[in-house]
Amino acid sequence: MKLTVYCWSWFGILLMFLILRSQASVVDDFSQVQRCKDFLYLGTPPRGYLSTSLKKICQRYVDQPRFITFYDPKKHIPMYSAYIFKKSDGEKRVDVPWMFEPQLATEKGSSNMEPFPQSTFMHKNFEDTQAVLEDYADVVQYERGQLNPDEHQADPLDKAATYTLTNVVPLIREFSFGPWSTQVEVIRKRLNNYCHGKAHVITGVTTSGNMIRRENLDRVAIPEFMWTAYCCTDYDHNAPYSERYKFPAFGAYGLNDRVNNHIVEVPIKYLEKFLKGKMEVDKNFQIFYNDCVSDL
Repeated sequence: MKLTVYCWSWFGILLMFLILRSQASVVDDFSQVQRCKDFLYLGTPPRGYLSTSLKKICQRYVDQPRFITFYDPKKHIPMYSAYIFKKSDGEKRVDVPWMFEPQLATEKGSSNMEPFPQSTFMHKNFEDTQAVLEDYADVVQYERGQLNPDEHQADPLDKAATYTLTNVVPLIREFSFGPWSTQVEVIRKRLNNYCHGKAHVITGVTTSGNMIRRENLDRVAIPEFMWTAYCCTDYDHNAPYSERYKFPAFGAYGLNDRVNNHIVEVPIKYLEKFLKGKMEVDKNFQIFYNDCVSDL
């Protein structure tokens, strides 16, 4: 009898360990974590990234996964965020504090994103692995650009979860408020009107070495290009041709600058070809599994 109780107690401890591990925000493999892989088309992340230092974050808010992020703890920016688009009115939340990711700083950190402590001294506990509010404090030429934009979510908690600095990159103001915000709205309307099923979106960046500096240190990488792509296999086949040919998948990119920053919309294959020349990826780089072409 004692042996049975002993075995069951150890089984309970192991089970609890596995449950806690599955909830951890920083994971080994997106495709192996239930609920996290749901944000990816067929549960498959983009392939071909060569860096081994990038961190996979299952972005959790109020104990629920909201989206995923491939994060560079050295450049202190996300390389991409992947999310499920939700039909929305495009309104932004204005009552959400900026948050950080505790588990990038320590494995014992909370599995949920948390608001930044009011004491800026506390920020030094995790600024080695991620951006902090001070990095954006004195750079008026840049805006905090969300890779998973608030406007592409509908549920208040899903919208709130987009306000983590691990989902943010510095965008030139003229680009952020101009071509890029226009593209976010174009995609919102297109998917609202013509995507009948689930729309998977991945938005990312390329970098060229430029950094925001603070206290004479390189702190946050400044994107050279922003790019985005969506995949929706269940769409309106009676949509106007000007929109219909952009399904089931399409992409776009734009230069993060004050000038020559127009958005270029392209098929997925063309976007991948462009990005291969701008990022550290191999020849098999692919954004969506089978380029979002259904096997059926």
